[in-house]
Amino acid sequence: MSASEQDDSETPLDLAVVGGGPCGLSCGIEAGRRGLSYRVFEKEGIAASIQRFPVGMPFFSTPERLELGGIPLTCAGMRPTREEMLRYVQRIVEHFAIDVALYTRVESIEPRAAGGFDVHTTRGTVAARNVVVATGYYDRPNPLEVPGIDLPHVSRYYDERFRYAGTDVLVVGGGNSAIEAALDLLRGGARVRLVHRRAELKPTIKYWVLPDIEKRIEEGAIPAEFETEVRAIREGSVTLGRIGEAQTHDVRADFVLALIGYAPEVELLADAGVEIDPETLIPKRDERTFETNVAGLYVGGSIVSGRRTSRIFIENGRFHARDLVAAVARRVEAPR
Repeated sequence: MSASEQDDSETPLDLAVVGGGPCGLSCGIEAGRRGLSYRVFEKEGIAASIQRFPVGMPFFSTPERLELGGIPLTCAGMRPTREEMLRYVQRIVEHFAIDVALYTRVESIEPRAAGGFDVHTTRGTVAARNVVVATGYYDRPNPLEVPGIDLPHVSRYYDERFRYAGTDVLVVGGGNSAIEAALDLLRGGARVRLVHRRAELKPTIKYWVLPDIEKRIEEGAIPAEFETEVRAIREGSVTLGRIGEAQTHDVRADFVLALIGYAPEVELLADAGVEIDPETLIPKRDERTFETNVAGLYVGGSIVSGRRTSRIFIENGRFHARDLVAAVARRVEAPR
């Protein structure tokens, strides 16, 4: 379904799915297989989070671990690229005729007194007996509140290596996104410097990536400053300072990539009455069915892990759909 006007019929959907990423689309596939009426609401285009991946960069998983709906994912190499994955997801939507409303943001989920929900979107309100929120986190970078963060040469995402060739690039962060970007930039001909607030890289760095970045730092190919923070960003330079110290120093930077992680958007759940852990941002839910403390409202995919974004990826988040849609089907089939 394209970004057309929504059907505001009083007949409620069995399931409204918020988020059109791999988990949300998998929910649509499972709902269709069970004969449930459903619709997937996506605020951007198909697989918008994958669209933000760097151009040409391969996934770090083999094809069989990324498959949706049991349909094989084929690729030219051992691992699919961003472009191959996007084409695959588009074919999945077409193959299963997934009912997906693109460029349709869900603004609120309002529980009805008699059961079910009113799902308020930018294109109207849809009634649904059950709702699953599978919105992920990749479109909400963690804040970095320093002067100059909004300058045009500063980005919260890494796009591709070739535009940075021959330039000085400061990469801020110590997790997988920052490390993979730094290594790719180095191979693309950029002069890369890494800055991280902690004393060492995050322990969640992929084990096959860690030796590479440690070697590049040790040999000086990627200068790294730990326990250091960005104090200000200007055109052509960045002011850095050691954590807890007043003294600062400037380094050259034609570009700044602030890759300090992402956090889930839990306001939609909280406003609907879901209990959210204030520290971890993990929503309260049943471990088996993924139903939250609000009856009929479910969570799936990476939003399940809250701030602990390294725990759930496409590889395991896609399986949430099977269990939670099975739980939805039981609710729909129960006498009302």
